[in-house]
Amino acid sequence: MKAEKDHQVYTVFLTGLAGSGISIALRAFEDGGFFCVDNLPTTLIESFISLCKKTPSISKIAIGVDIRERKFLTDFSDTLAVLRKTQKLEIIFLEASEDVLIRRFKETRRPHPLGYKNLKNSLRKEAQLLQPIRDAADKVIDTSNLSPHQLRKLITKSFLTREPSGMSVGLVSFGYKYGIPLEADLLFDVRFLPNPYFVPELKPLPGTSPKVKQFVLSQEATKDFLDRLNAFLEHVIPLYKQEGKSYLTIGIGCTGGRHRSPVIAEEIKKHFRKKKLNVSVAHRDIQST
Repeated sequence: MKAEKDHQVYTVFLTGLAGSGISIALRAFEDGGFFCVDNLPTTLIESFISLCKKTPSISKIAIGVDIRERKFLTDFSDTLAVLRKTQKLEIIFLEASEDVLIRRFKETRRPHPLGYKNLKNSLRKEAQLLQPIRDAADKVIDTSNLSPHQLRKLITKSFLTREPSGMSVGLVSFGYKYGIPLEADLLFDVRFLPNPYFVPELKPLPGTSPKVKQFVLSQEATKDFLDRLNAFLEHVIPLYKQEGKSYLTIGIGCTGGRHRSPVIAEEIKKHFRKKKLNVSVAHRDIQST
């Protein structure tokens, strides 16, 4: 019987904090054509990938791994080190704020995998234990302000519709009053721009409204800032790409994340899409009041 030849398999590891949405992300990959496995024991990962490489119908796999698998922490780094020598793989780390995770656990009424009596202690211990894996991740996604639908949409946009060899740039508009997006590689503060919040007829409108957009973009300070920012990004994005970075997250922040930062993020998206860059945008706090 003729032996099957090995072929290259693109592997995505989905990991992160319990309650951050790993299962939702995994289902999005499955719907996107990936062969998916959840909670696979770390010691079986190499064998599983080897089997997939001998299966012609499987070219993309996504593996969900987290602290439910008890040996995950001790073996995962070694497994990755071995696989990176021969495999094309990416690590996506999902996280959320402590308050959000507590709310999600209370809603689902499920115990934390670490099993501490105090949920907050379990979350903090887990975050501490997973920090080295977070540091090694190719992409960190903060799901604190994402609904399951928004997370699926983000996964699809960022990982399932892009060109395999391209770099994805994600823009996140946000409000400093709600905290900075921890997944951002670059942050830009636009609170110095004139604020539509203080214009009575514009205050209730979001930054995606044509009236707010017209107000923000008509300011000389905005035009000057956008020219300089786009020139800066045109300079550094190719350098990040040259260093092998697959994802770049850029945060644009104003006070509340409703007016100025969404306008600026949309303008940057428009500018770089004209240059054929794979750019997506998310307005994290645009619905906040």
